[in-house]
Amino acid sequence: MTPVLYRVEARHQELADTVTIRIAPIAGQLADPKPGQFEMLLAFGVGEVPISISGLGNGSGELEHTIRSVGAVTKALCTTAVGDVIGVRGPFGVGWDLDRATGHDLLIVAGGLGLAPLRPAMLEALTNRHRFGRLVLLVGARDPGSLMFVRELEQWRGRFDIDVAVTVDAAPPSWRGDVGVVTKLLSRAPVDFGNTTAVVCGPEVMMRFVAAGLADRGVPPGQILLSMERNMRCAIGHCGHCQLGPEFVCKDGPVFPWDRMEKLMLVRER
Repeated sequence: MTPVLYRVEARHQELADTVTIRIAPIAGQLADPKPGQFEMLLAFGVGEVPISISGLGNGSGELEHTIRSVGAVTKALCTTAVGDVIGVRGPFGVGWDLDRATGHDLLIVAGGLGLAPLRPAMLEALTNRHRFGRLVLLVGARDPGSLMFVRELEQWRGRFDIDVAVTVDAAPPSWRGDVGVVTKLLSRAPVDFGNTTAVVCGPEVMMRFVAAGLADRGVPPGQILLSMERNMRCAIGHCGHCQLGPEFVCKDGPVFPWDRMEKLMLVRER
């Protein structure tokens, strides 16, 4: 697939090393992605990386990507300015199956940067609020200064049709919220666990404990959806860099149900 040219329309500095860019097609546009899918972003002369979609344009063709600067390509993408042009391929992979959650309580659990690929699912759930029972968002971060989408979090916390809880691993004396890992919030989540679909994204160890904790509380393993992001490179299952057992994360995921991931995520890496 040849990259399609997109122009950076806006950028927002989420954190010192993390930027959200809104891009729009220059000529032609890619297919509309679904929440949870990812795209390959090309920084010309530097390289290409897979980045989850953090905001959908609802048919406008505009997209948002939230990027953390961790290497040469992501650094180049994070330093793009409004008006710069990048290449985009996609969308790729399997996204959040929110149809599976229709009629259930919907529990969204995010750790750190994991809130970015969950944000489209959150926005879609709010747009179609009538489809779900209780809607609960649990967010964990290293510290208050590491929280992303702070303004939206405040807006969501002000709504009466959603429950939001935020916890941090470490906090200054001025912090009035929870302190501890996000799994500590599970017991207080106001959902009917036996009738809940959970969507989870964050560090792999966090997802493993959250999924196990939810299964212990009665959430059916097939209703616990995790977004895996392991060494994706070609995006079509050819290069094998992201292979996890029989699964190719880029092609078969990145979203998988816990009943397909449990044994694979418990294998000790060598």
